[in-house]
Amino acid sequence: MTDVSPEALLKEADRLAAELRERSAEIERARRLPANLVRSFDAAGFFRLCVPRSLGGPEAHLSLLVQVIERLAAGDASAAWCAMIAATTSSLAAWLAPEAAREIFAAPGAIAGGVFAPSGRARRVAGGFSASGRWSFASGCQHSTHLLGGCLVADEGAGGTAPPGGRRPDIRLLFFPADSVEIQDTWHVAGLCGTGSHHIAVRDLFVPDAHAVSIVSGTPREPGALYRFPVFGLLAIGVASVSLGIARRALDELHALAASKTPALSQRRLAERGAVQAQVAQAEGRLQGGRSGLLATLDEVWQRAEAGGAMGLAERARVRVAASHAVQAATEAVDAVWALAGGSAIYLDSPLQRLFRDAHVVTQHASVSGGSFELAGRALLGVDADASIL
Repeated sequence: MTDVSPEALLKEADRLAAELRERSAEIERARRLPANLVRSFDAAGFFRLCVPRSLGGPEAHLSLLVQVIERLAAGDASAAWCAMIAATTSSLAAWLAPEAAREIFAAPGAIAGGVFAPSGRARRVAGGFSASGRWSFASGCQHSTHLLGGCLVADEGAGGTAPPGGRRPDIRLLFFPADSVEIQDTWHVAGLCGTGSHHIAVRDLFVPDAHAVSIVSGTPREPGALYRFPVFGLLAIGVASVSLGIARRALDELHALAASKTPALSQRRLAERGAVQAQVAQAEGRLQGGRSGLLATLDEVWQRAEAGGAMGLAERARVRVAASHAVQAATEAVDAVWALAGGSAIYLDSPLQRLFRDAHVVTQHASVSGGSFELAGRALLGVDADASIL
């Protein structure tokens, strides 16, 4: 994949987005990404956008990641979400030893996903860990070849309980072969229905040391600017990209509707009404502002990372604010579209009802929800903040 140009990636994203528009209902009914689309995404390299160049990946600039996911989301948000989860997870290849990284991320057909939240427990055993746990929101679990689960590692000296003396618990991301994981059919939801974000579970599963990562106490072995961005911040950027694509599609759908719809008891098409014109412009402004703010922040911080500096707490906070604000602005634009479209938007054959549902499910992700603003605000104000989740 190293030789794939940004232009080629964006062109393929546009091509597949057109197909996704036609298949959105199919994806939603299946509650997963169809197998032939998985193969197309895999062939395009969308699942491995953050794999290091040393492993044959593109090590994509974050602005390229945003644009690829955004364009896919304008076709279908669930499909874009699956690509985003795998792509951001693939950044962890920079933390693993090369042999393990190749197996999990760079082997033919390799796709990794899972859940960062430390909902599992692990204890040290000879050569690795024994893991047990159950994790929610494992997007793309049905097409992944490896799945990760965040685990609290038992402190043997404290009898397997939390570390004494207020020490930070040892949190590891453990990679499991997908065929060793139980997928529990729980994904019956209002939006992003096609992501297959079921619960996953393992019990007393051995995980070798080489397949374990600590993003709290460890450091990436790769020197690239991409790997100076915090993993949770990278996830927030990916989530925001999906929101931006949803909002772009919603506004495009409204433009088409406004050109043809004449509301009841009116003599003018929606597009000819002054109030509609103003609200459409305001929604466009919100979307443009959120998108531009995100890309500008990423470009600025990327330049500093390329110069070799580590990202400080304030920079991490700015990235999180930009991602969370982009989601907020995009969702407000979708809400405006929903209101302007009126009754036309409520029918199941209208893309607008799905876009509305998808947009609001995105807002519930922990990396961009209301709590993310509070966390970033603490850092910006100089109040103690947990940098590990920022």
